[in-house]
Amino acid sequence: MFTGIIEHVGCVEAFGQNAAHKVALDSAFRKGAFDKDAVTKDLFDMNAIRKEALETAPNGGSQAARLRVQAGPLAASLAVSGSIAVNGCCLTIVEISGEIFAADLSSETLRRTSFAEMKPGTRVNLERPLTAGKEFGGHFVQGHVDGIGRVVRWEERWEANGANWWLGVRLPPELVRYAAMKGSIAIDGISLTVANIAGDVVEAAIIPFTYANTNLQNIHVGDAVNLEADILAKYLERMLETRRTAATSALTLERLVEEGF
Repeated sequence: MFTGIIEHVGCVEAFGQNAAHKVALDSAFRKGAFDKDAVTKDLFDMNAIRKEALETAPNGGSQAARLRVQAGPLAASLAVSGSIAVNGCCLTIVEISGEIFAADLSSETLRRTSFAEMKPGTRVNLERPLTAGKEFGGHFVQGHVDGIGRVVRWEERWEANGANWWLGVRLPPELVRYAAMKGSIAIDGISLTVANIAGDVVEAAIIPFTYANTNLQNIHVGDAVNLEADILAKYLERMLETRRTAATSALTLERLVEEGF
């Protein structure tokens, strides 16, 4: 469990995909179905390409890639077999060397996250798991990425009290229902408050501190971001579904016959 309060911005030291997966992805990209600069077209073509490529790669493979991240001073408190959130995705640390830790990514992780588009030098948000007694400053973040969004708006605004930024992310269709005004959403692991909803785009105001202490300094329109909806909304949805199912199934023809009707 995490809070969405980023502790350190790390840097991808190396990202090595399984050869079979890399060949499949490269082949899919050459189809030209995704144009990163064409933000007015369907920005989720890339997600379909990634899914197709990983599914058709030989053997599927549980370890599709190994990610190595320079964690700086945070590395001293990490341990092999421990967890860490990288851009909002909970990963298991399998190796530590100095200030660099490594984590294995499965093909399922590559399908559901933006990691397939990573390359060495990419800046990533890091957060250690929530522990007893630790300040809870954001919202409940599980580290289970629900889907991939695309940045469609990123602009700086100058106001009386200084600079602020405005971030707009297009959600995949299955996550739109979880967006609520003033509600919470994790974008690349950052706990953000929804400030506006326009169709399938959620927008958030970014204060200077968040800008300076996350990977948002390096974000661009068209970039992929990991999304996690508020877990409370997902639990509430499931509870309502269960209640509706119970209500519709309580009265049956057999029950009516038993009662003498």
